[in-house]
Amino acid sequence: MSNIPLVRRAIAGAALAHNSTSEPLDGSPDDGNRWTPAALERAGSTLKALNRMAKRPPVHILFEDLGFTVSSGKGERRILHSVSGEFRSGELTCILGPSGAGKSTLLDILAGYTSIGVDGRITVNGHARDMRVFKKLSSYIMQDDLLQPRLTVKESMMIAADLKLGKELGKPEKELIVEEILQTLGLWDHVNTMSQNLSGGQSKRLSVALELVNNPPIIFLDEPTTGLDVVSIRHLVVLLRLLSRQGRTIICTIHQPSASLFSLFDRVYVLSRGLCCYQGAAPLLVPYLSEIGHVCPTTHNPADFVLETLLGNMDASAQMSELCQNGKLCRRLDRITRDGRRPVLHSDESIQRIFVELVAKEQMQKMEFPTSFMTQFTILIKRMFTQNIRNSLSLWIQLLHHISAAVLLGGIFFLIGNDGNAPIANFKFCVSCVVFFMYTHIMIPVLLFPMELRMLRREYFNRWYSLKAYYAALTLSSLPFMVMLGILFLIISYPMSGQLLEWDRFILFSISGLMTAICSEGLGLLVGSTFSVTNGSIVGPATAAPLLALCCYGMGFGPYIEWIMKWFMSLSYLRYGLTGLCLALYQKRPLMDCNVDFCLYADTKILLRDLGMANDNYGTQIASLFGFTVLYRLVAYFMLRYRLTTEYKSKFMNYVTKFLKHR
Repeated sequence: MSNIPLVRRAIAGAALAHNSTSEPLDGSPDDGNRWTPAALERAGSTLKALNRMAKRPPVHILFEDLGFTVSSGKGERRILHSVSGEFRSGELTCILGPSGAGKSTLLDILAGYTSIGVDGRITVNGHARDMRVFKKLSSYIMQDDLLQPRLTVKESMMIAADLKLGKELGKPEKELIVEEILQTLGLWDHVNTMSQNLSGGQSKRLSVALELVNNPPIIFLDEPTTGLDVVSIRHLVVLLRLLSRQGRTIICTIHQPSASLFSLFDRVYVLSRGLCCYQGAAPLLVPYLSEIGHVCPTTHNPADFVLETLLGNMDASAQMSELCQNGKLCRRLDRITRDGRRPVLHSDESIQRIFVELVAKEQMQKMEFPTSFMTQFTILIKRMFTQNIRNSLSLWIQLLHHISAAVLLGGIFFLIGNDGNAPIANFKFCVSCVVFFMYTHIMIPVLLFPMELRMLRREYFNRWYSLKAYYAALTLSSLPFMVMLGILFLIISYPMSGQLLEWDRFILFSISGLMTAICSEGLGLLVGSTFSVTNGSIVGPATAAPLLALCCYGMGFGPYIEWIMKWFMSLSYLRYGLTGLCLALYQKRPLMDCNVDFCLYADTKILLRDLGMANDNYGTQIASLFGFTVLYRLVAYFMLRYRLTTEYKSKFMNYVTKFLKHR
């Protein structure tokens, strides 16, 4: 770590030297950083550790006759019409076009996010794209800046470094890489700031920083300027330009850039109506438009002018597409950049040699992720514990919820646990405990997990970790808080309701209640991973209500429950939870107190008989609850995998569409 002060001084020196002679960017610096394009590029040359320790080959992408067809209930619709193009390393490329032109679709296909319904050919450095290798070399920064909450900037970066760099680098080297990236992106002054407290521009830069950790040679960004002010937008694009100068291929979609912003891009790819209307250098767009009779006024923004031309003239798309042969012709301009330096471009031969060497190395290692399952699991569960502990408001709400519910139930069923005159009231206490554990732990994942799913989609697609490691960490991270709060609830409500103060009964009662909570969380996770918050908040209670009704069926006529209803009751995990609670309280128990001449249910065997639980075994109830827990969590895992893998989703929808069309 002795090199870190040198890095700081190098970057600070570059900034000070430039600021002494230059005006701040756009006259109003973002977040206190006075960085112009030239200063940023000079500072970027200090990313020595990143380029040396996490070396990656440069990547050229070539696509030919690329088409995309989407199936819907009304039939098939063509989004992209056999477009071609080339994106090279060392260049910052923007995909430009009107709304609905196919910009995001093209980016999804090139990034590998969409593969079903795609035709055409995509090559990487002259070879057919191998998605297993390509995903390790690329990062996709989606439009939403969804960052893990309750983590500082440095903590987020170190977690990303531990996951994405694995054991090939030690902790000092990872810290050096993280500092270099944060210094370059102007985030070093905010290393101790929580991610949720960052501004829009800072959040966008942190999203980029997280994906830079493993030094990907190709970066895709979908609408990176959305929601940012003019100064933040310019800073971000200048930073992307800096990163491209270090040999990376950076491709982003931009809706409507300003004239000054447009001039920062090396290559422009214009799409309209699914056709490529221009591909080439940004300064050559205006002369290109004049060739088909559309002369851009000198005071007009070229980006605005080309969009107005495409929207205002129905034939312009076809004319421009024909002129550039739908992307097969590229207008090149070998020019020097503003600060007098040429982009660092490698020869095709050296690129191919480096790339082939890396692919051979990847094939030899046969590793899908940089780290092992246990390493991923350990890092993720530490992250989740940290986030849970720091979520103090949520913990206080849950604590208050458990204490108030325990006092309320204890007060309602005060000292009726051993009263032979009120056995049914005590049975209702057991039902109330089941309801409490069920609704408390079903609704938390139903309401919160869909937001977590959006963050998971970005990290999982960019190959930070396997879904199995994430899901295992998610399953175990909630258990300590669930057990502690559940025990607190029972410690208050159990003695207040007058139950027998015997340790074995309390332990069995607690196990049954906690297993009901764990199983309920699994069901909530299944709903939350399948539906949105809006739909899940309806489906969750709607699913729980019949399960609750089935668990209480047969009260008073247990021996005479119909066989069909017994079968339906066996499908309700709440029945096993309720039976476990009742068996813990009433099995092998002396006669209950009776202050009248006769109490039918003073003998608890008769009560269990009339509840339909006389022949039940406590161990069977716990085993059944465990089985339902495993079932719900397995189904939730596969639903999660289905939602994260767009390939599976598209295949399924295609099958459904074909089935409906042939009906």
